[in-house]
Amino acid sequence: MEKLPANGLARCRALFTTHPEYSDISPTQYDAAYRWLDECGLLHDSEDALSDGRRVFRAALLAGDVHWFLDADLYVRKPAELPIDAGRAAAILGLSELQAYQEVHAVRGKVDAVERSRIGTAGETALAELLSSSTAAKIEHVAAHSDGYGYDIAVHAGLRSLYIETKATTRRNRLTIFLSRREYEEMQHNPLWQLVVLRLTDELTINAIGSVASSWIETQIPDDRGPYGRWESCRIDVPAEQAASGIPRLAPLLSPAASPLL
Repeated sequence: MEKLPANGLARCRALFTTHPEYSDISPTQYDAAYRWLDECGLLHDSEDALSDGRRVFRAALLAGDVHWFLDADLYVRKPAELPIDAGRAAAILGLSELQAYQEVHAVRGKVDAVERSRIGTAGETALAELLSSSTAAKIEHVAAHSDGYGYDIAVHAGLRSLYIETKATTRRNRLTIFLSRREYEEMQHNPLWQLVVLRLTDELTINAIGSVASSWIETQIPDDRGPYGRWESCRIDVPAEQAASGIPRLAPLLSPAASPLL
């Protein structure tokens, strides 16, 4: 990565496969490494703001089967908690513990935000479709037009209404949701608001639905401690026992052919 811009591929390959200074790897290993760099996009569109070491470290987190990466927010809460494999890679690439820690969370945060958006949108759409086929009520997928309502789906059937905020995941061993301040305030002021959690398959179809009581959510919310501080988003880890099966409040509206998931 350091020598290619000035020397080109042919000259670099000759250098790395024949010069004694680089004899610690074989030509086959060099070719494999070059292919990996190319597949990860590291040989094109370089980010000048990042060192080569940081770029390779980021690529390794994204391209490798790093089992702890998705739960880095739980297990890597400070530099000293870096897993051994990450620490070794960082040292080889010339990164300090702090720099490696920063990269782990920078990359995970970016990946998590994109994935949450993808899965969240899929979950909203799938639930709106499921409700439309399971009840004669009017179903409005309001989040498809705006995310400022504090809920995603509105259900109206005469005098009965329900305002559903959906949170979806494909994880099997962890249910973590992010509640915005706007969603929380809607929950506080609207007794018809309901948090519904969805477990999706890898193909983004619903395989489980649960409802979480607002009274329990209230006990998990942080306080604004002073006049100049205000939380805007809160992460909540929901225990399995806090998610009641289906959406019990919709039971009177369901048709005989309604999905058993509801």
